[in-house]
Amino acid sequence: MKVAFATSDGINVDEHFGRAGSFAIYDLSRTGYRFAELRKFADGIDQAVVGTRDQGSLHDEAVQDKVDRLADCKIVFMTEIGGPSAARLVKKGIMPMKVKAVISIEDSIKQLHETIVKSPPPWLRKAMETL
Repeated sequence: MKVAFATSDGINVDEHFGRAGSFAIYDLSRTGYRFAELRKFADGIDQAVVGTRDQGSLHDEAVQDKVDRLADCKIVFMTEIGGPSAARLVKKGIMPMKVKAVISIEDSIKQLHETIVKSPPPWLRKAMETL
């Protein structure tokens, strides 16, 4: 299962979904996890999303493009996400996960892996069915 982390530095979950210029992608299984790739949308802030904020369909298309490019992931971690963007992720079968404070990707993926091994909630069990 692929998991994405909105990041500005490749080390921490520290970005808003729409602003994030890159997502660290990890492969996660019952036996462990590994870094797969850094998926770049922009250098720095994703201006395709941020710069079109009040431009209706242009903004909607930019957000949908980001969601579509993350469609192979089952979970996306971020610091914040707007309701419409979260709904787009859910519609694609992706669970948006907001972190309460900036956290390292390593700590976040370790916690997720421990949850999978110990006692995953129903939605996570379902996402793991492909493993």
